[in-house]
Amino acid sequence: MLYLHLPFCHSKCIYCDFFSTPLARSMYGDYVEAMLAETAFRISELKNPPTSVYIGGGTPSILPNELTERLLSGLLDLIDIKAVKEWTVEMNPEDVTPELLDLYALHGVNRISMGVQSFHNSTLKRIGRRHSATQAIDAINLIQERGFNHSFDLIYGLPDEDLTDWIDSLDKLLNFRPDHFSAYLLSYEPGTALCKMMEQGRISETPEELAIEMYDLLCDRAKCYGYEHYEISNFALPGHRSYHNSRYWNGTPYLGIGCSAHSFTNGTRKSNPADIQGYITSITEGNLCYEEEMESCEEQFNDLIITSLRTSDGMDIEQVKRFPEYIATEFSENMNRQLRRGNLISSGNRLTIPEKRWLEADAVMRELLV
Repeated sequence: MLYLHLPFCHSKCIYCDFFSTPLARSMYGDYVEAMLAETAFRISELKNPPTSVYIGGGTPSILPNELTERLLSGLLDLIDIKAVKEWTVEMNPEDVTPELLDLYALHGVNRISMGVQSFHNSTLKRIGRRHSATQAIDAINLIQERGFNHSFDLIYGLPDEDLTDWIDSLDKLLNFRPDHFSAYLLSYEPGTALCKMMEQGRISETPEELAIEMYDLLCDRAKCYGYEHYEISNFALPGHRSYHNSRYWNGTPYLGIGCSAHSFTNGTRKSNPADIQGYITSITEGNLCYEEEMESCEEQFNDLIITSLRTSDGMDIEQVKRFPEYIATEFSENMNRQLRRGNLISSGNRLTIPEKRWLEADAVMRELLV
C-alpha cells in the first residue's frame, strides 16, 4: 500500500488534528517534487508493487490542475498501475469540477473520498467548512455521474446539532445510495480550535445519551438501506469496502510519503517530521528524514488488537500463538473478563466487539492491551 500526504488546506476546520496548513501555497510545487523524489527513494521498501494508492491530507484537491497532473503522472512512472486495485484521492466539495475529475480518471484514480460532514449550512459554517449544502449535493451528483467508486463522510454530534438535524443529514446522504460512507462521532482532540472553544465554554460536548441515540439510529438506518457496517465508522454496500483501509486493519505493510506520514514496512515503523520546509530541504538534498522505531512484542500485539477489533471481522485468536506465552496468558485473562461483561463475542476462532458496543470500542480495547 502507498499513502501520500498533502498537508495543504484552504482553511483549517475547527475539529481537525491532522497535520495541515492553509499558509504554504508557495511550497506546493516544491512539495510535489519532494514527494515524488521520496517515493522513488523508498518504493523498494515494499516487497511487492502497491495494490492500493491513497492520496490524503489536508486537501489534495486544492492543488492546481497542472500540479495534480505532475503528481499523478510522476507516480505512474514509479508504480505498476496494473497492480493497483484501488486509487483514492480525497476531495472537498468546493473543489469538485468536471476537469479535475477527468484528470483523475485519465491517470488511473478510480475512487473519490469526499468530506460532506453535514447538509446544514449553519453547521458547516460553525465548524469551518467552506462549502455549502448545495455545493456538496452538486459534487456528489458529478462524482456519481462520472462513475467513480466513491465514499462520503458525515460527522455527528456537531456543535448544537440535535437528533432531527442528524436524521436529516443522514437521510439526505443515504438517498444518494453512495458506494461507501463514513460517519464519525465528533472528537474533541487536544490542540484543536474545537477543544479550545469547549474549554472556554463557548460550546459543549454532545451528551452521551444523545450520542448513543444518534449512533443507534445510524446503525439502524444504514442496515435498512442495505449497508454493511464493517468498521466502527465505515459502511459499505456489498463489494464496496475500502480496500486500502481494510488492509491497514489487517496488518498489511504500507509506505507513507510526505510530511507527518507514517510507514510500516519490514516490521519497522517509520514517521516523517511535521515540517514542510524541513521535509522539502532534506529530500531535495537527497536525504531521507524519517524516524525509525523497532516495536517490542508487546507493541506488536497491541497493534493487532487495536486494528483488528475495529472491524466486524474481528481478531483471529490463532494469531495469539505467534507471541510469547506471557502475552497470551495476560491477554486470555483480559479477554475472559471482557467476554463476561458482554463487551466481546467469541465465535469459532474470531473475537469481535458487538456493534452495539462500538462507541465504547476504545475503552474495551484498552482493557485488552498487554
